[in-house]
Parts: sequence; C-alpha cells; structure tokens
Amino acid sequence: MIHAYNKEYVSDAMENLGEAFDYAVHAQNLNLNRFSSLFVNASASKSIENGNPKYISGMSGTELALTVLSQNGIEAKPVKSLVNYEKSSEYWSGWILAYYQWYSGKSFGTILKYLPAEKINRMYNPLHEAPEQKFVEIANKIISENERKSKLQELRKLAGLTQKELSVRSGVNLRTLQQYENLSKDINKASGNILLALCKVLTCDVRDICS
Repeated sequence: MIHAYNKEYVSDAMENLGEAFDYAVHAQNLNLNRFSSLFVNASASKSIENGNPKYISGMSGTELALTVLSQNGIEAKPVKSLVNYEKSSEYWSGWILAYYQWYSGKSFGTILKYLPAEKINRMYNPLHEAPEQKFVEIANKIISENERKSKLQELRKLAGLTQKELSVRSGVNLRTLQQYENLSKDINKASGNILLALCKVLTCDVRDICS
C-alpha cells in the first residue's frame, strides 16, 4: 500500500492533530465536527496530506489549531493559562485520524465525509486501547459501505428525484430501491435489467452505481 507520506513523520502528525483537536474543543470551545470542517477547509490539511514537514513537525498542535482558525478567518479566543494535554477522547480522535489518513492515503475531506469527527470520538471506547490497525479495519468498512450507498443516493439526488419518483420511472420496486440505498441488499448483485433501468433514468453508466 502507498501511504500518504514517509512513515518517519506519522507520529508527529498524530501528536499534532491530537493536540489540535483537544485544543480546539477544550480551549476554543469548538464542537469537534465544527473544527474538523474548518480543518478540511484550511490549506493546512492539504499540507499534512502532502507530507509538508512545516505542518507535521514544524509547529505544535496548538499552533496548528490556531493556523486552521486563521486560515478560515476566525480569531482565536484568548487562553489565559496553558492547556494540559491529557489523552482525552478528542485528542485520540485527532491522533487516530492522522494515522488513518497517512495509512489509507485518503484525503481528510473524504474520511470525514463518511466518518465525522464526532463519530470517531464515540469510538474512543474501546478502540483507544486497541492497535491502530483495528481502527483502520473498522474505518475501511464504514467508508466503503457509505461510498457504495452514496453512489446511488447521490445520482438520484443529482437527478432531482425522490426514491418514489425513481421507483416509478425505472419500474424498480420502491422497497427494493430503498434496500439498495441502505445496503440491506447488495446492488452489485442486482439483475442486469434493474441496473439498466436505473441507469436509463439516472443517465449514468452501470459502473457509476456499482462498486
């Protein structure tokens, strides 16, 4: 597997993003999802994805968080005392997110689209005591399933159709269509007639729907 950048930098990235998440929540009173959205929107996240040592090793996690706020045009709240960075669940969320981004090579935007920071935070127990690879396995499964789910959903929404409208126009049973969208049925195993009917209405290729 090709990782996002050289392994020697990954521990620095993990510590810094962990500290950044912790600082954003506990010193700046930001919701985790809010800060992660700002992070994805900031050029700092792209710099980390590309292995830029300035952002991975050249600044502290606090400085990274402040940089993210600045790059979004947000003035940080003054902090009167030093923040004690214990290994909080927020710290772990940023820490493991950095590891997964490095390991998978996926962008932070893609990861957080399907696995929001608050959801990662809820995985703290018991995964914070498990090997990083366990999180990788779970995250891969979640993202893979949601990517498949979103293909049909996004194509339908792009066409401006409700599930019922797509069902009527394609002739595919509404319940069956809902099952494909919620992954209780595997669309990759759908008959050729169903796939072609959906593609005709959605004006797409079969490969656009199936994984």
